[in-house]
Amino acid sequence: MAGSRPPLSLKARAVGYLSRREHSRAELARKLAPHAESAEEVEALLDALERENWLSNDRFVDSLVHRRASRYGAARVMQEAKTHKLGNEQLGDLQARLRETELERGTEVWRKRFGVPPDTPEARAKQIRFMMARGFSRAVIGRIIRGAEDDIDGLGDAGDADDAS
Repeated sequence: MAGSRPPLSLKARAVGYLSRREHSRAELARKLAPHAESAEEVEALLDALERENWLSNDRFVDSLVHRRASRYGAARVMQEAKTHKLGNEQLGDLQARLRETELERGTEVWRKRFGVPPDTPEARAKQIRFMMARGFSRAVIGRIIRGAEDDIDGLGDAGDADDAS
């Protein structure tokens, strides 16, 4: 029949996945398993891909940070990273990277979603729930919301001075 193609080799399939985005070793193994004759075949291919630098858990971690960190807190990104069976050292480095920037990232997420400090206890609770669901820590959330309230208080004083002139 015209239009039918021979099935892709396991390596062609793997390179196809990796050309679209970085994958962790565990994720790629899971995707390739249904197309392989044995688990050993998959492991041998993954070893070869790592040697040829097609597959790299370090690049995968960088990619994960790039894709997720701007929208999610450290807890949420770490939860996803743990599903990829990364090494303890990689997870530790990732956590340190995320913690360093969590306040700035959280502030940006909060600003995009809300932009104004809560004016009622209900609004405050809603903002806290939203930020927690995104994986930001309570300490960071508290600093973001307190900081926004302090900014508004400070602007209110400056605004009064402008009205007087």
